[in-house]
Amino acid sequence: MRIFPDQPTDAMHLYHHPLSSNARRAVMTALHLGPLLPEPVQLELVDLTTGAQHAPAFTRLNPAARVPALTHGDFVLTESHAIMIYLAEAAPGQNLWPAPAQARADVNRWLFWNAAHFTPAVSALNWQHFVKRLVTGEDPDVALVAQGEAEFKKQAALLDHHLQGRTWVSGQAMTLADLALAAMLMHEHTARLPLDGLSNIHAWWARVRELPVWQATEPPPMGPSA
Repeated sequence: MRIFPDQPTDAMHLYHHPLSSNARRAVMTALHLGPLLPEPVQLELVDLTTGAQHAPAFTRLNPAARVPALTHGDFVLTESHAIMIYLAEAAPGQNLWPAPAQARADVNRWLFWNAAHFTPAVSALNWQHFVKRLVTGEDPDVALVAQGEAEFKKQAALLDHHLQGRTWVSGQAMTLADLALAAMLMHEHTARLPLDGLSNIHAWWARVRELPVWQATEPPPMGPSA
């Protein structure tokens, strides 16, 4: 059954919101790979600020009511890292997801690490310092903030150590791993991420911020909650 009968069969539609780091990594991938894809990816805004993610038309795509989601004809794909890989596989000659088995496995290792460890660590702090007040009007829970900071510092220290002497996270060139991990740092200020002393992360992130796809996906200002 076609969810969107009026869409061309071969069209790719990527549902996103600029304040979502999960969506941003998928959008950056789509923009970077755009010239190599057999058809352009159409970006479709799901306005999280109005609750559009809960509308039946969207929850038919993703019952979790989260962005991003990708449709390619009848095919529907959720989960940002899976979408990144799917886009890379669809782009002949791409260089974000290397072909050699061990190089590809190393990129995958960082995608899984990001999903399992880095993203939850950032998200916990972003919820307490920013999203929680917007959604519930409540102040941050001091104990949970301390717990979140400890977890973030633990994970960030691992990444900082890995980046010692490296330009990019995996191999000699930028890969999906860099886009996936860097997307989380868009919450630096709203999540009040404790990044002091992580010089390798700062140097790497500065390189990512120079990328055209990073600059093209810069969201509206997100100041920390008062």
